Amino acid sequence: MTNSSRMPDWNHIRAFLATANTGSLSAAARDLGLTQPTLSRQVAALEEELGIMLFERVGRTLELTQAGLELLEHTRTMGEAANRVSLVASGQSQDISGSISITSSDVFSAFVLPPALRKLRKAAPDLQVHVVAANDIQDLMRREADIALRHVRPEQPDLIAKLVYEPKAYFYASHEYLSERGTPETFDDLQNHDFISFGDTKEMTDFLTPMGIQLNEKNFPIGSKNGLVAWEYCRQGFGVSVMGEDVVQGTNDMVRLFPEMEPIVFPVWLVTHRELHTSRRIRLVFDLLADHFSSYK
Repeated sequence: MTNSSRMPDWNHIRAFLATANTGSLSAAARDLGLTQPTLSRQVAALEEELGIMLFERVGRTLELTQAGLELLEHTRTMGEAANRVSLVASGQSQDISGSISITSSDVFSAFVLPPALRKLRKAAPDLQVHVVAANDIQDLMRREADIALRHVRPEQPDLIAKLVYEPKAYFYASHEYLSERGTPETFDDLQNHDFISFGDTKEMTDFLTPMGIQLNEKNFPIGSKNGLVAWEYCRQGFGVSVMGEDVVQGTNDMVRLFPEMEPIVFPVWLVTHRELHTSRRIRLVFDLLADHFSSYK
């Protein structure tokens, strides 16, 4: 390692702070929404920049070296200053203008995102928001969107991801459908019912099989890759569907099946690229969405 007169990269300092505060690379990576290899590289880069060893491994834990302990006090002061700068910037949100694009599934965009968008409109009235309602994953690296809400965590190390929300889903059907076909009492009864396909029938049967629900293509007589259309078919009595309870709220004509069943829980990841660290516009929207959806927990 070599000493350098250059100012250390703030991202590297932030990685060091998180690791020192949590005591492990994995916990620090979760806190910062990074992968563990990315965070480990950032800590190693700071050691290289400063020419000192900051951590030593003791068993399965990391402990600060004496040099790390001395550095920690100074970097905590830097971290507190950065937080104050962020608060000042957020107070200037009324001045933020330009445009930003947010992508999420069509169902999520239509039913779950609007309350967050109302908050965003109040916080930054001059900001133009474009919602890309798409069920395929838009490529943030190619700037097809600035911020994404995804059900899978991205693997690209240059993307920042934060788990913000874990909604619960259940089986639903309309009163009309149940009056014609009867209400299933057990999962086995579902073999005699119609389901709405959200595109890939095999993917849906593979998802339901571990739950003890054995279906085949004949159970999916109608469906659509468009989630809004598929959900509307369920509402109009064509069959049973799995749907998040936050989508169904306020829909009086739908019946939740198996009231005692454990919910189907799926994650929602808030994702953006590294411009988060330099763009007030992206930082404002990312933090607002994170705060909004985290409050649902």
